[in-house]
Amino acid sequence: MLVPVRCFTCGKLIADKYSDYQNRIKTGEDPKKVLDDLGMERYCCRRMLLTTVETIQQVIPFYEAMHKRNQEVQSELE
Repeated sequence: MLVPVRCFTCGKLIADKYSDYQNRIKTGEDPKKVLDDLGMERYCCRRMLLTTVETIQQVIPFYEAMHKRNQEVQSELE
């Protein structure tokens, strides 16, 4: 899933803060403190960052398998 550009509820811009949020969370900082430092005061905006899941890494293996299978079928047809 792509990071939402704006909060679905209030419309505040949040996409520019996502990479900072992810980097700081991976280093072990407290999510509450990170969100406070980034200026995310509304709970609707905080929800957007907390619940965003990067699913692209889960989708790539299926895409690669589909591409490989298409190549196999094409080689069998030739």
